[in-house]
Amino acid sequence: MPDDASAPTEQPPRPPGTFKVGTIDGSDILVTSSWFLIAGLIAVMMSPRVEEVQPGLGAFKYVAGLAFAVVLYLSVLLHEVSHAMVAKRFGFPVRSITLHFLGGMTAIDGEARRPREEFWIAVVGPLTSIAVGLAALGLWFATPEGLLRMAVEGLAGANLVVGVLNLVPGLPLDGGRVLKAGVWSLTGNRLRGVVAAAWGGRATALLVVLWPVAAEQVFGTPPTVVDFMLAFVIGLFLWNGATQELASAKLRSRLPALVARDLARRTLSVPGDLPLAEAIRRAQEAGAGSIVTVTSDGRPVGVVNEAALLATPEERRPWVAVSTVARSVDEGLTLPATIHGEELVRAIGRTPASEYLLMEEDGHIYGVLATTDVERAFRQA
Repeated sequence: MPDDASAPTEQPPRPPGTFKVGTIDGSDILVTSSWFLIAGLIAVMMSPRVEEVQPGLGAFKYVAGLAFAVVLYLSVLLHEVSHAMVAKRFGFPVRSITLHFLGGMTAIDGEARRPREEFWIAVVGPLTSIAVGLAALGLWFATPEGLLRMAVEGLAGANLVVGVLNLVPGLPLDGGRVLKAGVWSLTGNRLRGVVAAAWGGRATALLVVLWPVAAEQVFGTPPTVVDFMLAFVIGLFLWNGATQELASAKLRSRLPALVARDLARRTLSVPGDLPLAEAIRRAQEAGAGSIVTVTSDGRPVGVVNEAALLATPEERRPWVAVSTVARSVDEGLTLPATIHGEELVRAIGRTPASEYLLMEEDGHIYGVLATTDVERAFRQA
């Protein structure tokens, strides 16, 4: 079951087809509808083994298989919780943990700041699975024969396989993040680490797709249609995951060019009751590209919305107060003038708006940042 310990940095709505089943340390535990499909498949695939170990169960053999699927995914949840705990230890919020068709995903807000953070957040998952597998293997020797021993045996084998496979050095597997951390540490360049790990993921995807044919040569057992289908699904998952990581890294490489102070528009401060036409005249004389309404003591209360201003007919502007086309400076619309890069993009994502007020540390207005200017700078980068 491939695992992905990363996630986008903003908090999107809950994806369709997911169900919240609980919360652990403030993080939602979600289950996708695809999980019910794989749980049913596990129940059906386990039923012959259950019948062999405990004959005469009838339809209850499927219930036993379903119970094993639940226990197996609880160990996957433990794998993901370990990612979340280490991420929180490094100061990263964790929005949710999702169990899906091929395993699990931990949605962590933010990117690792240093290679060691990337390494520990990634490696703890496979180590947890291996530890669970070894513990179950030890318990197997003390468990009497029967359904319980069969479940412990399956739990041991599955967790050892998950732990070892997740250490394969290719994104989006945990081993790919370990490789990324290593290359990042050696070169000092995060992007090089992502590129190396992403190509490792693509190579792994191709090997997975070819595995059924290779297995026939090694073990002499002809592959079935199910073997080819499973190899294709897992290979496609790995290839798409690696490709997305590569594209995301290239986009992130452009973010350092986004410096709010450099993109800010010169601002004119005016009282809110000033006629709009007069405010525009003063801004043109001052060469200002934005207008901010302030109180009598100079405290900013609103930022003129460019779209609203342009939508106001010229003949009405002498009779309309500038405050009528200004958006209140609510929480999230005031940003430090020093903000830049990924932090700037995340701030805009948290509170979408067309303009933001940039403030100096001493409380003075520096300028106004327009979202259109940020988008233009990003494209040019």
